[in-house]
Amino acid sequence: MFKQGQLLEKIQFPSDLKKLDEIQLIQISNELRQYIIDVVCNNPGHFGASLGVVELTVALHYVFNTPDDLLIWDVGHQAYGHKILTGRKDLFNSNRKLNGISGFPKPSESIYDAFGVGHSSTSISAALGMAMALKLQKVKKQVIAVIGDGSMTAGMAFEAMNHAGMLKPDMLVILNDNNMAIDANVGALKEYLVDITTSQTYNKVKDEVWKMLGKISRFGPNAQVFAQKIENGVKSIILRQSNLFESLNFRYFGPVDGHDVVNLSKILKDLKGIPGPKLLHVITKKGKGYKFAELDQTKWHAPGTFDKNTGEIISLNGHSCSGTKYQDVFGHTIVELAEKNPKIVGITPAMASGCSLNIMMEKMPQRAFDVGIAEQHAVTYSAGLAKQGMIPFCNIYSSFMQRAFDQVIHDVAIQNLNVVFCLDRGGLVGEDGATHHGVFDLAYMRIIPNMIVSSPMDEEELRNLMYSAQLQDKGPYTIRYPRGNGVMADWRKPFKEIETGKGRLLRNGKDIAILSIGHIGNTVVKVCNKLEENENISIAHYDMRFVKPLDEKLLHSIFKNFQNIITVEDGVLKGGFGSAILEFMSDNGYNSNVKRLGIPDKFIEHGTVHQLHNECGIDSEGIYNATLQQIIKPVASFVK
Repeated sequence: MFKQGQLLEKIQFPSDLKKLDEIQLIQISNELRQYIIDVVCNNPGHFGASLGVVELTVALHYVFNTPDDLLIWDVGHQAYGHKILTGRKDLFNSNRKLNGISGFPKPSESIYDAFGVGHSSTSISAALGMAMALKLQKVKKQVIAVIGDGSMTAGMAFEAMNHAGMLKPDMLVILNDNNMAIDANVGALKEYLVDITTSQTYNKVKDEVWKMLGKISRFGPNAQVFAQKIENGVKSIILRQSNLFESLNFRYFGPVDGHDVVNLSKILKDLKGIPGPKLLHVITKKGKGYKFAELDQTKWHAPGTFDKNTGEIISLNGHSCSGTKYQDVFGHTIVELAEKNPKIVGITPAMASGCSLNIMMEKMPQRAFDVGIAEQHAVTYSAGLAKQGMIPFCNIYSSFMQRAFDQVIHDVAIQNLNVVFCLDRGGLVGEDGATHHGVFDLAYMRIIPNMIVSSPMDEEELRNLMYSAQLQDKGPYTIRYPRGNGVMADWRKPFKEIETGKGRLLRNGKDIAILSIGHIGNTVVKVCNKLEENENISIAHYDMRFVKPLDEKLLHSIFKNFQNIITVEDGVLKGGFGSAILEFMSDNGYNSNVKRLGIPDKFIEHGTVHQLHNECGIDSEGIYNATLQQIIKPVASFVK
């Protein structure tokens, strides 16, 4: 068991928290922060964001009547304290582990998790929907959305605020302003928030005006409206522009110190009684209370296991620190290509360090763009660059690309623009679970006309696909690769062009053919060796490289020579690589026995990548047994 502080020991649910005096909230905040540090240093997870909102979390559960009052956490990276205070303290050491609690808010896990989240910028829309549902049903409850300032850069957050300003339901948006997403925030909104935060004159005048509003309220609503107009006029003069949030009909309060838990509690109590849409601007520090996380907030967003006393990181997200990550191969390769081709530019939506585009941003800052958490904009911005002759490498996590599917079709594919989509985190990503697995990309990209869809088996293939994608205008081009390390010690080899749609034979054999796509082909190589050694089975292994276009010449040869075929992919079976092979077989009149291995038609929860591969039957054991069954099956059927 992990050591708990004197007060934290007594807290199982928010009802226990409410028994404390306000001054005790300081101690419980300190104990909660230490408990998060003690657990996460041994059990990797998201770290800095949850440390930064400890006091806010305590204040929210102290003031509001959760779970009756609805609390929605944007992204979910910041919800560890929330989980600990809502009945999951003793389960917290199972966080992100197989069959343990999720790293994100999950309604099926707890009634205190009002809405399921994993991607950013969804909280205000969800809160608005809930608030309107309560209004229509004439139910009185508080609805609170906690959104990070990085999440405010997404268009969805603005769309929700714009709508809420028209509907005017009772709801509270808390803007957790720490100037960080995973990397430092970018864009005009960041500068605007800094302007509000640092304007001492504005804040002093704002405080005085609100005091005046309170004093003159006894003269009736007209006087209060008049005073509020005076306040808005003063804001317009002092700030470069009038308050963005109030222009959307949100009552703006703040900025306030997000680490003063006593004052926060008093403010939240006051806000409970104010009708309509409100926004509380809270200033916090990501990684608060752990000096190493405060000094390097990007590194400590999700650090892996670490020594809490020295700050030494032992492993990255549960994986060994050795070896080269695919994202770093991308980062170094795009710089090499850009040095030779002046048309190449890099784009990422707030994942600069996560996808390693930060390497290009440091060496070529004028040609690498972090557009903030705005995947739709990233894709259409890339389309605009391509339309004027540039070659954009648009790097987006696979599961985040789902948010920009329409832009891929409407703005890139229909115009047949040469945008290179580098989809990081393809396949099962492990402990982040269902919201982050990149398992749909092969299926949803292959259905788009004009789109080339590829997946490298190793680092050298990734480099060569990137090289090939920029040689001449090939239209929309997808390169999908996994999270984590590759398999090659020496991957910095001279570039070679890979012909579009061209697969390759890795191993010759006569008993059965295994067709793989992407990094999982390395597992197939090991299985083939073991099967030949243990079972004396002769296996042909093909790395198809492309899901679209398929290597039809190679496939004709395979179907003419093999009755038993297995396809292996780290993606969904519905509509994916295996489906493409079945379509080819049907369209061309072949009748082989084809077994497809991949992700079944369900959402896969969290666990290590190996555990999840085992669950889906695409680990070494699953592929080994499926191969044996595929060969034996016709014989067993004949015996019957």
